[in-house]
Amino acid sequence: MIYLVEDDSSIRELVVYTLNNSGMEARGFHTPSDFWQAMEQEIPQLIMLDIMLPEEDGLQILRKIRANRHWKAIPVMMLTAKGTEYDKVMGLDAGADDYVPKPFGMMELLARTRALLRRTGAQERPAEFTVGPLYVAPARHVVKVNGEDVSLTLKEFEVLKMLLENQDVVLSRDKLLNQVWGYSFDGESRTVDVHIRTLRQKLGPAGELIETVRGVGYKIGAQG
Repeated sequence: MIYLVEDDSSIRELVVYTLNNSGMEARGFHTPSDFWQAMEQEIPQLIMLDIMLPEEDGLQILRKIRANRHWKAIPVMMLTAKGTEYDKVMGLDAGADDYVPKPFGMMELLARTRALLRRTGAQERPAEFTVGPLYVAPARHVVKVNGEDVSLTLKEFEVLKMLLENQDVVLSRDKLLNQVWGYSFDGESRTVDVHIRTLRQKLGPAGELIETVRGVGYKIGAQG
């Protein structure tokens, strides 16, 4: 996932559209507050920041990212109309990994995005997962345990996919609720527990891969 914070809607929509149509999942945010809310729910592989933004500027956002132990390693690319050498040095000194002045071409942006992901070791999420006896291909909505097909509801599948995309990370019930059911969901966290229980049952011998972390939430451990 790539996050773009850009208050110019035409640029934001074009960049997000281009990234999504080039095999890189992306989300755009008009304001820093929307971006910070998303950061609490999902950590992206790369962040693109404009400098001139409402609420707080891109350099302030960058400094906060670099000061947070959970986020400091995320690669950050600055996309900004402030293209003087001084502005570029300021951005790089603040911790930016790349600096692209506007206007920029979409082909160049894609090339520099891929280069930055390679350089920083950030990889796109795998097209499929194999953990012990469990095999999941999200794009094809395929789930197999020991080679046998497993039928899941949409919500069960989304919960499983999120756990696999965040292996070894404990996901709280609230985070799972927000990501799978959405912010408007007015149910309670027991909903997650019920789905985890049925998911374990349907996965049979692979159900034990889903670990309960008491008082926190659930995770699937990475298998070596």
